[in-house]
Amino acid sequence: MILVSSCLAGLKVRYNGTHSLDDRILKLIEENKAVTVCPELLGGFPTPREPAEIIGGDGEDVLEGRAKVIEKSGEDVTELYLKGAYAALEMAKNMNATLVVLKENSPSCGSSMIYNGEFNGKKIAGNGVTSSLLKRNGFQVISEEQFAEDLF
Repeated sequence: MILVSSCLAGLKVRYNGTHSLDDRILKLIEENKAVTVCPELLGGFPTPREPAEIIGGDGEDVLEGRAKVIEKSGEDVTELYLKGAYAALEMAKNMNATLVVLKENSPSCGSSMIYNGEFNGKKIAGNGVTSSLLKRNGFQVISEEQFAEDLF
């Protein structure tokens, strides 16, 4: 079973209330080959919500307590991101996920790129909080772009 970001399945759960529908992901859901997850909703965030970025590193640094997830207004929301990441990890374990496809660039789900923490639209190499935690626990995590390249 594949675990996928809810927004990639067309659910309007992104910070700004939109989705990032990927038809291949939706097909997997319809065929009962994938299950959706939104770590930010699991963490307790509403939709829409204020944009947030990781300040001081990437998701690995957040897990180690060296970086924080901060909303654009300056509010520290690290604990909610951690809560969502651990809930997503439990979900992946419970369903014995064989692959996890998460939305690139997200402070939760980015699997190779995230925003740089300056809210200027620039990206850096790094993992989001959920992606880092899942990788630490042995799950194969890829982005929707890698999914498109590697599997089709």
